[in-house]
Amino acid sequence: MSSNKRSHTTELGCIASEELTDLGAGKEGWLVENPNLVCALDTHSLALANRSFILITGWDDGPRIKIRPELSPIESEIISALEWLVFDEIKVIAVGTSRGYFMVYSLDGLLIHRQLVYPGRILKLRVRGTKKDMMSSHDGSNEEVSAVIPGVIARFDGADIRNILQEWFQERNSHFWDERSKRRDYEELGNGFKRLPHQLWSVDKFGRCADAAITGIMPPPLMEIQSSQRYYRAVTIGEDAVISAYRLSEDRSRSLVGAILSKVVPAAFSTISSVSKMIWRSERTPTKKPEVKPQSFAKASPLTCLKDHPRKGEKLTLSPSGTLAAITDSLGRILLLDTQALVVVRLWKGYRDANCLFMEMLAKKNSAGASSSYYEPSKSDYCLCLAIHAPRKGIIEVWQMRTGPRLLTIQCAKGSKLLQPTYRFGSSLDSPYVPLEVFLLNGDSGRLSVLNRSLN
Repeated sequence: MSSNKRSHTTELGCIASEELTDLGAGKEGWLVENPNLVCALDTHSLALANRSFILITGWDDGPRIKIRPELSPIESEIISALEWLVFDEIKVIAVGTSRGYFMVYSLDGLLIHRQLVYPGRILKLRVRGTKKDMMSSHDGSNEEVSAVIPGVIARFDGADIRNILQEWFQERNSHFWDERSKRRDYEELGNGFKRLPHQLWSVDKFGRCADAAITGIMPPPLMEIQSSQRYYRAVTIGEDAVISAYRLSEDRSRSLVGAILSKVVPAAFSTISSVSKMIWRSERTPTKKPEVKPQSFAKASPLTCLKDHPRKGEKLTLSPSGTLAAITDSLGRILLLDTQALVVVRLWKGYRDANCLFMEMLAKKNSAGASSSYYEPSKSDYCLCLAIHAPRKGIIEVWQMRTGPRLLTIQCAKGSKLLQPTYRFGSSLDSPYVPLEVFLLNGDSGRLSVLNRSLN
């Protein structure tokens, strides 16, 4: 591990390997110029996917893992989104496809879950959680996985995903696990996985979105102030409206029915299948798989929208608390949006093709005890910043939020990409505090670095 004071980065290692050639490595700019290449970072692993193939690698001499998801060749289905799901000791990879399927794989390539979210390309899988110190007392826990499809947002509760994963791993670790019989049962049932309860909203009133995010829980409308219903705020960006915002109503009846069906239906299918095998022991005749239909939409009420033709919203990134969003547009601008007031509070110009990620830095000059080598910084010592990668300029800038100065300018090589580790479910506020970090991957050399937490 080496530190470069001039560039304010620390090199962690190198991901270069022969296996990367299957993803296009070896060609200059392969990491950033291929629109079908998606990647997701965990604290010690990087997952990369190109259409139909996933490679999981570290930045040392550890083993590389290859996963080839089951995709539909007839529909030309490809991997369109990728994200880690990390629950304490459980770590799996989540996949979104161009046909709207959400799949979860174990790190040895076994399919744990497969479910249709909505017909259409899953543009992004977002894993979010709000730590308790960032929330008001009535909010409770708020951990989720959301899937973004053009004009549609789906939300899965983190607790439901945790339950289905724990059940799968417990069953696998028991003596009754038989992979071949498991696969055969799923084939007979068509799509025999327990259905994960989720909420689905249509957010295309102002046009189909290029990206979207659920930013957090919001208060109910004035006329429903006594309602026990939970409401979420969502921000979308796209071609017709640069920014749009919606109030999403949680349909609890559907969520309850979904939870019941997720347990009853697979059990019923399994029972019927077992009974039929006992009665008729003749050869199975191939039956047509039942057509899977998405659930109906819950209510989404438009709050506001910003139309500024020909400007188009391109990419969106959220701060850890969800109260700020950085949005890049087609005119080379970056808008900093207060997601609660729905007001643009800052604007940068001249950043075409930029990528942004929020991070935390020790930028406060008078942190108590900072001069001591034994001092462990707490959350209050860090300040929220925005890292802006401007590939056309070949630099990364770090700006203090919300209206603070530019703290750093870092030179970076062409073909580099900013990455950030996935939120870890159930992560506590234990000491020492782990700040939000940003990593830099140089695709052409394979070198991975982290932006230093301190300016010194």
